[in-house]
Amino acid sequence: MSRLIALLGRETALAWGRGGGPLVAVGFYAGVATLLPLAIGPEPQRLAAIATGAAWVALALASLLSLERLFERDYEDGALDLLTLSPTPLELTCFIKCLGQWLATGAPLAAAAPVAAMGLGAPLSLAPLIFACALLGGVAFAFMGGIGAALSLGARRGGLLTAVIVLPLFVPPVIFGGGALDSFASGLPWRGGIALLGAYAATAVALGPLAMAAACRNALS
Repeated sequence: MSRLIALLGRETALAWGRGGGPLVAVGFYAGVATLLPLAIGPEPQRLAAIATGAAWVALALASLLSLERLFERDYEDGALDLLTLSPTPLELTCFIKCLGQWLATGAPLAAAAPVAAMGLGAPLSLAPLIFACALLGGVAFAFMGGIGAALSLGARRGGLLTAVIVLPLFVPPVIFGGGALDSFASGLPWRGGIALLGAYAATAVALGPLAMAAACRNALS
């Protein structure tokens, strides 16, 4: 257990410092929320209509910023070989890497999501649900994003390849989360959307580390 806690501390520290950590992601998020009114106009009704959807798209894109270095740095300096040979299963190591990524980037983005959405005109009553959906979506983005980061190991322009692999996997959380928020705002049944989002996140947590470990072993072979 102490080995796992130490590994989680290492991965969280690396994710926090990797490319600026959450500061870059949250700054990007704030930039999107600031620039959007300048692009489509300052009318409150127009902004309120797209507030939750724009916040979700920004969340997905901000989650991409630090994925490239999730495995790449360890791959380049040989640490990934040591992690593969350690007593801890590589699948569990990949799980902890993604958990550290979520703690350092996904959780701060989830905290910023209600602020950005309300800044664009979303009602205050949506804030708790936006936060909950962003937390679940962040888990899905971290673990599905880890698959793309592992598959692009050793490739030229790995960041571009990661984005190409990952963006289609980010579509279901955006649809489920955005649909739940839109239904809640319209007074319609919304629990189905958040249930699907939770199921997608659980699937990513269960299957993502298996795919990541296989991709890492393939890159090292």
